[in-house]
Amino acid sequence: MERREHWSSRIGFILAAAGSAVGLGNIWKFPYITGENGGGAFVVVYLLAIIFVGLPVMLAEIVVGRKTQRNPVGAYMSLHRGQFWKLAGYMGVLAGFLILSFYSVVGGWTLGYIFKSVATGFSFASTIKDSSSEFSNFTASPYYSILCHAVFMFLAIAIVYKGIRKGIERWSKILMPTIFVIILVLVFKGLSLKGSMEGVRYYLSPDFSKLSSRSVLIALGHAFFSLSLGMGAMITYGSYLSKNENLFKSSLMVVIIDTVIALLAGLAIFPAVFAMGFPPDAGPGLVFNILPAVFAKMTFGSFWGLLFFSLVAIAALTSAVSLLEVVTAYFVDELKMKRTLAVVIFGTFIFLLGIPSALSFGVWKHVSIAGKSFFDFVDNLASNYFLPLGGFFISVFIGWVWGVKPAVDEIRHGSANFADVHLIALLAGLKDDPSHNSDIHVVTLASLWGIFLRFISPVAVFIAFLFTIGAIRL
Repeated sequence: MERREHWSSRIGFILAAAGSAVGLGNIWKFPYITGENGGGAFVVVYLLAIIFVGLPVMLAEIVVGRKTQRNPVGAYMSLHRGQFWKLAGYMGVLAGFLILSFYSVVGGWTLGYIFKSVATGFSFASTIKDSSSEFSNFTASPYYSILCHAVFMFLAIAIVYKGIRKGIERWSKILMPTIFVIILVLVFKGLSLKGSMEGVRYYLSPDFSKLSSRSVLIALGHAFFSLSLGMGAMITYGSYLSKNENLFKSSLMVVIIDTVIALLAGLAIFPAVFAMGFPPDAGPGLVFNILPAVFAKMTFGSFWGLLFFSLVAIAALTSAVSLLEVVTAYFVDELKMKRTLAVVIFGTFIFLLGIPSALSFGVWKHVSIAGKSFFDFVDNLASNYFLPLGGFFISVFIGWVWGVKPAVDEIRHGSANFADVHLIALLAGLKDDPSHNSDIHVVTLASLWGIFLRFISPVAVFIAFLFTIGAIRL
């Protein structure tokens, strides 16, 4: 059995976990769903969802990972022998398989557009119609789609192959600062364009009249997807932590980094879109259909396009690495495979599984499963079923099965005062007899976390899940 590695530093873990969270959800999905749901008002709801649901569940996953030092399957088995919870762990590993298979296809598209920005300078995107037509032709080509998918998967495999410290941590320390630099440059460029302030107002000025209950549930679901929750990634990354790490502060830093990058992505995109006179509510096509046309109208547009698609590709890669690590950790921990062998075999398997998704926009576009293309079917199964159910299960597991108290005891390794930070003092019965100090009930950070995990997070996530799968309609 290989000796289990650990992160060499706290910042290494934070950057790696933030890299897992920061991905296509931040750069691609967040801006367009913000545009579709009224701009600033949606941002406010999204931030609330991050704070009250995302952070508690993230801390829960990391706690379980560090306590057990195992992958999702092993983690549940270590804390509870029930067969059901073992299956919940398997669902996390399977989610990693499925998500990465189609995620790599989209990551490959970003690599293709990096090449396009250099080779053509977006000359193909003089209008939105031309840009959309080019994207359709690109994704329909089996050669380009599979080749880009293969290159993207190769990069993820190469990083995970080198292990935790020499692979994931080392590259996270390079790629995450690179993301920050690129996105700040793009924000500065967007804000410098004439007419950009209209985009800023659209993005940051809340208009709650445009906000619906549907928007609230979309924000909740995206907060979950954006933080890489429910797929075993944070359990796996947490399993490489030592006992002296402050789990609450580390989780908080990961959430802050992920959220800041999502907000900056909108600030980079919307000012430029408005300045160039394009619609902000273009939906999923915003990045690949609209932005090339935006860059085509800019001075030095090929350079700005190169920066932007490099940003998206790097963000996608850091998330892909965490997904592959979930799968790898299972086979290393439970089946005692060598890491290098597990990475190559199952990275290749995921690539092969992704080929039907890559072909779903071209030669296989008429092939359907349950009325959906292969790409949409896998995306729907993993993103709309496995992820929210994974988050629901981890909340219920800690809140009602394993218990909040042992979880808090684990957090106190490295954060001794987690259970002692008083947030609210409720003086019950104090009016009758002030000397009854035993009647003073104190809400601490730990008890508040327990309340959210037991009552708020599972209910909120389950409602969002029912909405996503169409069981409830608004």
